[in-house]
Amino acid sequence: MSRYLTGDKAGIAEFIDRFDVFLFDCDGVLWSGDHLFEGTVETLDMLRSKGKQIVFVTNNSTKSRAEYQKKLESMGIPAAVDEVFGSSYSAAIYISRILPLPASRKTVFVLGESGIETELDAESVPHLGGTDPAYNRLMEPKDYTAIASGEALDPSVGVVLAGLDFHMNYLKLAYAFAYLQRGAKFLATNTDLLLPSARSLFPGAGAIAAPLVAMMGGEKPMAFGKPSQAMMDAIEGKFKFDRKKACMVGDRLDTDIRFGIEGGLGGTLCVLTGVTKSQGEWEGEGKEVVPTAWVKELGDLRG
Repeated sequence: MSRYLTGDKAGIAEFIDRFDVFLFDCDGVLWSGDHLFEGTVETLDMLRSKGKQIVFVTNNSTKSRAEYQKKLESMGIPAAVDEVFGSSYSAAIYISRILPLPASRKTVFVLGESGIETELDAESVPHLGGTDPAYNRLMEPKDYTAIASGEALDPSVGVVLAGLDFHMNYLKLAYAFAYLQRGAKFLATNTDLLLPSARSLFPGAGAIAAPLVAMMGGEKPMAFGKPSQAMMDAIEGKFKFDRKKACMVGDRLDTDIRFGIEGGLGGTLCVLTGVTKSQGEWEGEGKEVVPTAWVKELGDLRG
């Protein structure tokens, strides 16, 4: 059974004392869009004052680690770039250092924003698509012929990487599908279907990849955001912590809380300020993903 901690000062103190490291999701936990949740800064300051290590683990692929650090600081949250671990960074590391690609097919076709491009650039991975204005236009009749014949395609593309793309269109989708049909690897920064923002929900990165999944007969991309354990392994490898002394804090059962449970962390904490709205979503017989504890909002940890 998940323990309710809001208002339980003794329970909160006991819970916090169990862990040395806290992994935080950001959207829906610390803020929603540009709205910072009350008590967020004070809660993080309190944890740091107790000597807790804090890592910001985000599936948001639109920003690089440096850009995310700037957002944290703009919200009044002190943070170092090395404390940020994002899905774009995780994907870029995998493509550049792990994924076996022929020398002639190392270019990545990006469905996404500048955060992906920045992390690929940092790893010296060539890329197309993304924020290039040449792809941000309507599909024209000549494009059908050029794509179908291969004339418009770059033969060096060996990967299609899908993330959250605020400028998604039919032309980009057509290019991505054509590359996949020609054998490109199908990867995704993450597969979150929903994005919490402005205290509401909007399409997430998973909604960008979903049409390609359908067109490829159900083939799902390899994903690098939560709950992928490839991401957990990379985080552990970078920060060198004892998983049993670490806690994942998030608002999503299917990504954040599952990420912590499947990663063998010592605990998970669910907040109700994002996608998950009530404890009823994990209560009941047969529920596989149940947080160790929960609070209404992060600021409740102040007691």
